[in-house]
Amino acid sequence: MSELSHSARRPTVRTLIATSARRLARAKLCFGHGTDNAADEAAALVWHALGLPRPATQAAYARRVGVAGGRKVEALIARRIRERIPAAYLTGRMGFAGLQFHVDPRVLIPRSALAEIIENRFSPWIDAHRVRRVLDVGTGSGCIAIACAVAFPQARVDALDISPDALEVARANVRLHRLGRRVALVQSDHFAALGNKSYDIIVSNPPYVGARELRALPAEYRHEPRVALAGGSRGLDSVRIILTNAARHLRPRGVLVVEAGNTESAVRRAFAALPFTWLQFERGGGGVFLLTAEQLHAG
Repeated sequence: MSELSHSARRPTVRTLIATSARRLARAKLCFGHGTDNAADEAAALVWHALGLPRPATQAAYARRVGVAGGRKVEALIARRIRERIPAAYLTGRMGFAGLQFHVDPRVLIPRSALAEIIENRFSPWIDAHRVRRVLDVGTGSGCIAIACAVAFPQARVDALDISPDALEVARANVRLHRLGRRVALVQSDHFAALGNKSYDIIVSNPPYVGARELRALPAEYRHEPRVALAGGSRGLDSVRIILTNAARHLRPRGVLVVEAGNTESAVRRAFAALPFTWLQFERGGGGVFLLTAEQLHAG
């Protein structure tokens, strides 16, 4: 067999991504964990299965894939379809705020719109140069806490989570980013373990899925830890604790930023006296509110 005919029977990476994307689209999967379409999800899975280097290059897309590589891609795509496992759990990695994180089913897959405000160093809501202490409530993989530590290199960050399993994943990510001296991981039910500590920024992506919505979620979401999603009957349990207790842990001119997701309307109704600022994001997403320390104290 000539070299030319042999190569012609080996698909390129680009071809494998295209055929995999068509399979994923036909399977009617839910794309809500970092990608919103079959093509991007297929690219992530093919790239991982073949162990290709990042960042992606045109040369990498044009590479021909042998039988062994094709089988790896097939196995991963088949598992995504059959088990409805989000791609990030299959690859073990997810990007957030320009950084890469290890993820597995012990933690929620990073996908928060909060990444954008962190990358912008919470501008214009706070003077970034005076930020020395940041608190992340419900840290999960540690992505928010670590991204904040990168955004504010002079700050120390406390990262809280009730789940010891989640804190194990966060610990691995803190090591990955070599931030052990500035990011402290604490097992705590919301603010319970903090004592009298105070912060310039408190940020949180808490559980906010209501009971009815939780029962109706697509299969992909059932692979995520329930404790990271379930926010009580109306999705407000964790948000309520944060709003009740955050003021005593915020320094003057500090800010509280919380993702409330699609419970935004319920939050507005339940806390009508609070003058929320609901943030807008260039990259999409919403349901994130901001309150200053002074607004919380006045409320």
